[in-house]
Amino acid sequence: MNTSTKSLICFSTCFSDMEMVTCPLCARKGNFPAVTGLMDRVFRRCDHCELVFVENQFLPGREEEKERYDHHNNSIDDRGYVNFLGQAVSPALPYLSEGMKGLDYGCGPGPTLSILMEREGMACANYDPLFFPNLPEGPFDFIFATECFEHFFDPAKELTRLKQLLKPGGLLVVMTNLWERFEQFSNWHYTNDFTHVSFYHAKTFQFICNWYGFSLLESDGERVVILKNNES
Repeated sequence: MNTSTKSLICFSTCFSDMEMVTCPLCARKGNFPAVTGLMDRVFRRCDHCELVFVENQFLPGREEEKERYDHHNNSIDDRGYVNFLGQAVSPALPYLSEGMKGLDYGCGPGPTLSILMEREGMACANYDPLFFPNLPEGPFDFIFATECFEHFFDPAKELTRLKQLLKPGGLLVVMTNLWERFEQFSNWHYTNDFTHVSFYHAKTFQFICNWYGFSLLESDGERVVILKNNES
């Protein structure tokens, strides 16, 4: 390899590292820190809202996503899955009451949470862009978004929609694994799913509260976050 070729490769690499990217949550542009993780995907950390997101070339196609989700065998008959959802349902119930109307946003191919809420005396509709694509009409007293925030290609768009679907004072219950150290993305098991493309820090939810008009009611610091719509 001659000197000119080496210089060209070096220039291309440096140019790539300096490329400006846009955060899909806060829209800040910058040369955000990057780390390569499992499956050689590159993750960027926004230094404004602390969202970590994969670069655009690693976003999965629609058919790839659906094929992945088709392998999920979650149902109301799966005790393990019901217990898993209970991590979000149990802390939310004290804020809810019979007769309320809710939505399971990103319910997947086997709606389960809606059944659990109906057993508590509350109506709960289902929505999923792949399996239940007709978005029910709101507004809702509560929305559960369990294990779907990490799938958002465009978190800003999704949060704007969720805000619009909630009644004033309504609850948004989120379940997604929170990250703590950017270095963990080099081998974090949660990234070993190519449909997981957006990752949130506790500070990210502080930004979401400030920007979208929510109050943080509860967080276990690991997976479950309960927000209240401040709009009156």
